[in-house]
Amino acid sequence: MPATALASPPTRTVHSARVAEIVAAARRVLDTEGWDAVTMRRLATEVGIQAPSLYKHIADKGALAAALIEDALLEMGEVLHAAVAKPGRRGPVSALLVAYREHSVANSEVYRLATSGPLARDALTPGVEEWAGQPFFLATGDAAKAQALWSFAHGMVILEIDGRYPEGSDLDATWRAGGAAFTA
Repeated sequence: MPATALASPPTRTVHSARVAEIVAAARRVLDTEGWDAVTMRRLATEVGIQAPSLYKHIADKGALAAALIEDALLEMGEVLHAAVAKPGRRGPVSALLVAYREHSVANSEVYRLATSGPLARDALTPGVEEWAGQPFFLATGDAAKAQALWSFAHGMVILEIDGRYPEGSDLDATWRAGGAAFTA
């Protein structure tokens, strides 16, 4: 597949309107207060049902996390596929890194949920994770380089989100140096 191709995302399981409402409420709480604030009781209140009724729609918090992670992967995949398909003068690696950083930092709580700890791959629509990561391969043309590039980008993002770089660090220069290393 050429590096400018925009692949289609996998067909996702369609959820009921109530499940979509619950997942959207969970995302709002996650984005504003973090994963620890996302409780089944809180979500029931947010959508106006009794807590026991929530379990008729979402099996448990793990299923809710899987739905949020799948949404996050689809969002990220769309952003990254678009960046690689139309990189402009930056080139595909730099365009990919800029898009990854901007999207991840702007959506830090769902990013953290989607990229930390074990991943329940069997709870995701088949192919979603691979499709979301495909732009790294499209930008590099090599599976090992793609994985290394994602590892670099993830490490940079999570350290930036957590405020772990020393004060005065020129992160833009660090991102450019990383991009240059993978372009050489």
